Amino acid sequence: MTKKEQTDKKLEKRVEELEEQWKRALADYQNLEKRIGKEREDFVRFANEPLIDKLLYVFDNLKRAYESFRNKGLKMVREQFWEVLQSEGVENIECVGEKFDPQLMDAVEMVRGAKEIIIEEVLPGYLYKGKCIRPAKVKVGKGKDSQRLKVKS
Repeated sequence: MTKKEQTDKKLEKRVEELEEQWKRALADYQNLEKRIGKEREDFVRFANEPLIDKLLYVFDNLKRAYESFRNKGLKMVREQFWEVLQSEGVENIECVGEKFDPQLMDAVEMVRGAKEIIIEEVLPGYLYKGKCIRPAKVKVGKGKDSQRLKVKS
């Protein structure tokens, strides 16, 4: 093999190496673009989360006020407020009678009842656009009840 052929072979190998590096760098860049796009999308999607979280405490207080006074006006305001929250992507976490889910619920007390079944909701929990922004505070059965509750599925 001549010196020119050896040089050509080395150059071809170097070109292949550089092409591979370029392909990897391009793939890394494209993945970075996708990740940044997703992060930007999530930022915009959940930008109102802190405000929604604060409003939920006001909503809960409206519920307490209605339960104390049984005023039709309070009930109407609370229902209208709930409709607005729902239109923004808020959902209530249904939990009484359900199996305890640590992703959506915080156990505040273990009580007599069916094992790992929610016996009572102490404070409602909420999802915002599918993300748990406030876990429900619940009382969970510890399994020492002769009367078993049925688990909702």
